[in-house]
Amino acid sequence: MSVNFISAQDALARMAIPLGTPGGFSTIIDARSEDEYSLDHLPHAVNWPSLNNEERIVVGTMYKQQGAFEAQKHGAAKVAANISRHIQREVLELPKNWQPLIYCWRGGKRSGSLSMVLGQIGFKVNLIEGGYKAFRAAMVQDIPKRVAPLQFKVISGPTGSGKTRLLNALAEEGAQVLDLEDLACHRSSVLGHIPGQAQPSQKRFDTLVWQALRSFDVTRPVFVESESRKVGNLSIPESLMLAMRDSPCFELQLSLDERVALLMEDYKFFVDDPDAFCSRLDALVAIRGKSVVEAWKVQVATGHIENVVRDLLVLHYDPTYATSMVRNFTQTAQATACVAEDRHPDSLRKLAKLLVNNHG
Repeated sequence: MSVNFISAQDALARMAIPLGTPGGFSTIIDARSEDEYSLDHLPHAVNWPSLNNEERIVVGTMYKQQGAFEAQKHGAAKVAANISRHIQREVLELPKNWQPLIYCWRGGKRSGSLSMVLGQIGFKVNLIEGGYKAFRAAMVQDIPKRVAPLQFKVISGPTGSGKTRLLNALAEEGAQVLDLEDLACHRSSVLGHIPGQAQPSQKRFDTLVWQALRSFDVTRPVFVESESRKVGNLSIPESLMLAMRDSPCFELQLSLDERVALLMEDYKFFVDDPDAFCSRLDALVAIRGKSVVEAWKVQVATGHIENVVRDLLVLHYDPTYATSMVRNFTQTAQATACVAEDRHPDSLRKLAKLLVNNHG
């Protein structure tokens, strides 16, 4: 049997090598249940549950009600059946030099059983000691090391100025971009929830951030938006937040009329669903007062959404953003002005080219 136990730190190091290339792993296999996998998993991992969601509940209940021995007997039968199905589905056509990395929650029975069978077949199997739990601890410790050598360029600017659009244009021009709102599935404001799109778990967000950080070339700058500490319900890693706040700022400037038009485009789901928009406005009652929010709702109901968006910018977002930038981003006063002619792609592409040529 060929099962090689490796530390989480060694697994992290070898994961820097692309899958399927010499020195790297052929496949990364998560032996946990579907729900555990969905909550978070190693980058590029595939899910081969030793126990699926329902089976895990059944065995867990049996453990509590009938004891460990009965639970382990029935659990072993289910695990064996699942491993057989995985081999039939995924393994029969694989060459002998296939080398998977396998893990479960703590590197115990679920990943151990799969590793033992694959090892007895003749594959060289790598098993993470301590499983996902050890990997996450090592990854969290690795994030500050990934952040430290990077040169961040912060795209700042008030709400609706087109920061996300500029980040996209920068990426199209070949710049390195860290889009935290995209990773968090949220537009980072009280109205930033995207209907029908749930945010990932905090653990999943951390892994996605780590995965992005380790992909960057440290000799080139990384453009990132001037986020607050939280994007929706998710917290940005502390070391990354501190590095962003000490980095040079590039303030995107766009006229108020263009900003209103941009938000009407980017938040079209609110334009199309006034009731949902009014529901989200309730979150501002504690800050702006009930009478102000109720007046906004009346305007929304009568089709004057643009007026409400303008008020939100002038009365709420702009003052809040300006105060936050001065307080939190140390180089705000020295920010380089980036004036966009309008909100359209050509204007932002032109700005992106200038930024890449002069600062990228």
